[in-house]
Amino acid sequence: MKIGRVVAALAAVLIAVQAHADETWDELRPAIFGDDVPVVSPDIVTLHAPYRTYADPRTDVGARITAPFGEFIRTVSLIIDENPMPVSAVFELAEPQREFAFSTTMRINGPSMVRVVAETDGGKFYMQEAFLKTSGVGACSAPPGTDPIEALASLGTMNFKLLPTDSSTIVAGLGKAAPLQSSPFGDGRAVQLDIDHPSHSGMQMDQITLLFIPMRYVETVEVETDGKPAFTMTGSISFSENPAVRFDIPADSVGVGVKMTDTDGAVFEENFSLPGG
Repeated sequence: MKIGRVVAALAAVLIAVQAHADETWDELRPAIFGDDVPVVSPDIVTLHAPYRTYADPRTDVGARITAPFGEFIRTVSLIIDENPMPVSAVFELAEPQREFAFSTTMRINGPSMVRVVAETDGGKFYMQEAFLKTSGVGACSAPPGTDPIEALASLGTMNFKLLPTDSSTIVAGLGKAAPLQSSPFGDGRAVQLDIDHPSHSGMQMDQITLLFIPMRYVETVEVETDGKPAFTMTGSISFSENPAVRFDIPADSVGVGVKMTDTDGAVFEENFSLPGG
């Protein structure tokens, strides 16, 4: 009887969580997409996220999107329902593409539905979603890992590298390598951009002064390959501290240019040469 009561209690909790998730999305969807209703399409949008966060302040989330026949991808949005800024990253492609893959390190503020929504050039919206468990709540208000003043010394420094073709490892956070539990990248050419930026959410408290640290995060990242615009990514306070952004590029690319702007108006630009292009 006791086991039965436990099972019933767990079932009730799951029902309550799902009901809350549905209510959140019912409010978010029209605010973001108006009258459009994204269609859940796992064959078009393959979401890559862990079952549970390995570190709430820095968890890798990504997707591979393959447009249906006759359509091309125009924008891709990463939505974390329960984060303070649910629309956490938006990729606007310079030219509509048949395929697009990305992943980036995010703060997951608490247990939440995570969604990737792709818009095609025909105005259709396709989505995949998953519930992501966390080890706690409040990642967006957790104290920063570096001193706010010291973080300004390397602000805007960007590093770039080619990922292994099997993408078997990533920098998962806190300087440690971890298995990529689910990779959106196949055997194509994938790259990783590391950005030195504290990504202050405006909800964090300085542990010495006990004053809130002003909001300052990566606002846009403009990427071009071989001098041609590729995409612009718009960020949010959901970005982890010192975020990493991964994306695929044409196999014959020989150079990538990056322009990063933060919410304080600081602008940083770098050009990277690629071996074997």
